[in-house]
Amino acid sequence: MATEISPLSSVDSRAVIGNDVQIGPFCVVGPDVVIGDRTRLDSHVALIGRTTIGSDNRFWPNCVIGGEPQDKSYDEGDTSVDIGSNNQFREGVTVNRGADKEDGVTRIGDWNLLMSNAHVAHNCHVFNHTILVNGVLLGGHVHVQDRAIVSGNSVVHHFSTIGTLAFVSGGCRVPNDVPPYMMWAGSDDPGVVTINLVGLQRSGMSSEGIARVKLAYRMLYREHKSVDVVREHFLSECGPELPPEMQTLIGFLETQRAGRMGRGREAVRKPAAVEPVRRAA
Repeated sequence: MATEISPLSSVDSRAVIGNDVQIGPFCVVGPDVVIGDRTRLDSHVALIGRTTIGSDNRFWPNCVIGGEPQDKSYDEGDTSVDIGSNNQFREGVTVNRGADKEDGVTRIGDWNLLMSNAHVAHNCHVFNHTILVNGVLLGGHVHVQDRAIVSGNSVVHHFSTIGTLAFVSGGCRVPNDVPPYMMWAGSDDPGVVTINLVGLQRSGMSSEGIARVKLAYRMLYREHKSVDVVREHFLSECGPELPPEMQTLIGFLETQRAGRMGRGREAVRKPAAVEPVRRAA
């Protein structure tokens, strides 16, 4: 199929359009936009700013991608949005380009589903195979790691990180980092409530790995043991190296501990205020 551009859309001649792209009516594509092969814009989609999009993405009506960051310090900087391939952006999704902080880029990886009215703020990084459900709001500089799910109308504080295969329940505040493999829930006092068992099973994690995650959860959040104690336990049980799932979990918790306010990425914003990050053994 050849590229099709509706005559009712405004596509700048300087934009780079791949093969087999479909651009429906009333879309706007700016001069600094790159659109990869087989990407589809249904209608009323705005791709603006310095925005690069991979192949096989679909944008439903009223998406706005690449708009200026909602950051008062932004001053027409040369920042951007970088989107991978095979993503779905449902109705009304907004993704702001980076502010003049960190590397100035807002990133969306591959195979993500952003449901209606989700918002990704400046300098966020949404990794791969994630789901942001209807109405999710990501503050600036948030990271959402692989295969995490953030349920509807949840609000994630800037500089927070949602770990690999974590699950955030609907309507939650997320003021702190959510560790990998854990389920975050609660309205008045949100926090880790259990492991994301269904997500771990669907991911193909071994029964032994799931059992280790269960034990780590119990030690950390029921018995309130320190990260150091948990690390030493699994080294003694599984040594000489931590199993992969424990490397991911404990490494995340050590980074979180090195940050401020329960957010490891606060070290990016105020590096002088934190101790050096300790890595898993």
